[in-house]
Amino acid sequence: MRTALLELLEEKPLDQISIRDIAARAGISYVTFFRHHPTKESLLHAVAADQVRQLSELMLPALEADDTRTASVNLCTYVDSHRKLWSTLLTGGAASVLREELLKKSSEVASTRSNPNNWLPPELAVTFNVTCTIELLSWWLRQKRPVSIDRIAEIQERIIINPTIDADRNWAQRAKTKRAKRS
Repeated sequence: MRTALLELLEEKPLDQISIRDIAARAGISYVTFFRHHPTKESLLHAVAADQVRQLSELMLPALEADDTRTASVNLCTYVDSHRKLWSTLLTGGAASVLREELLKKSSEVASTRSNPNNWLPPELAVTFNVTCTIELLSWWLRQKRPVSIDRIAEIQERIIINPTIDADRNWAQRAKTKRAKRS
């Protein structure tokens, strides 16, 4: 059913796909579909949730990595190796559901990263990075002329990840300097 839905999403938006279309493409009966999912949206959420989990495992460590370039290359390599799927998820009829799932996962992760020494609230840092990365990947997947993995990783690192990390580091350094001057 997941493959059938993804194939159909390559052809038309979710609101134009019926459960009968999915069942027919998957080679199952209409009733069988409902044994697994109550709606086509729940099937899409299941597909998106699986991919979000995998993408998050690659994307979120970049915020804490010493080697942000390697983390960015790993993320881009994963998306590129599943390019057809991610093109469908990010630029097709599933884009809004995928964004919703990524932001939901981001909020969950951010809630575990509370650090009073951070200038930038963790939920904002994670949401910013996820949202910007989604936009970057969406742009990349729409390009007619290929852009290399290394170039996309460099863009992600330089304009998304490092500015967020640097904002906290610079704030922490300024706060430390202020405390030292007061002493």
